[in-house]
Amino acid sequence: MARMDRVTRAELAASGDLFDAGYEPRMARVHERNAQRLRRVIESIGWPGTDLVGPDGAAAAWLILQHAIAEPDLLRRALPLLETAAREGRADPIHAAMLEDRIRFFEGRPQRYGTQLDWDIEGNLSPGQVEDPQRLPERRLAVGLPPLEERLQEARRRAASEGARPPADHQAYASAQDKWAASVGWRSG
Repeated sequence: MARMDRVTRAELAASGDLFDAGYEPRMARVHERNAQRLRRVIESIGWPGTDLVGPDGAAAAWLILQHAIAEPDLLRRALPLLETAAREGRADPIHAAMLEDRIRFFEGRPQRYGTQLDWDIEGNLSPGQVEDPQRLPERRLAVGLPPLEERLQEARRRAASEGARPPADHQAYASAQDKWAASVGWRSG
């Protein structure tokens, strides 16, 4: 499942289709199919941590979950399972932090770790609003995340190499994101 996610993303990035307007339908189908399968795994065994599926399997489960953006109930349900697995050493604490931020990002709330980046009004990839920004470096360090500036440089380099560009009309972009987030259940109305 993770391999299909990566291959599809790479193909769409190479063709330029990944960064066209909206959630690319082929990528959305891969994410939906993977989310359905992961949901069944979680219902059957709980969080597929390293103790059950090994490090590669646990990382793949997290990737699939992180990309199941049209399934807010799945992400919300999995967060406490992943947090418990991280506390018990069966999952990477970075994965739990990133999932928490992913949920907050799509709900329109400030992030705790600044892991979810998006285009800002100036056309830069940025974490947007972060809860208690003075303590952000401390929170990132506590879960093993590198300093935010390092992550921003890496993400901006990758975006440029893949041909990702900021939206021409940021207001329309933000409005479309808000509409999509409401349509799948991340936000009300």
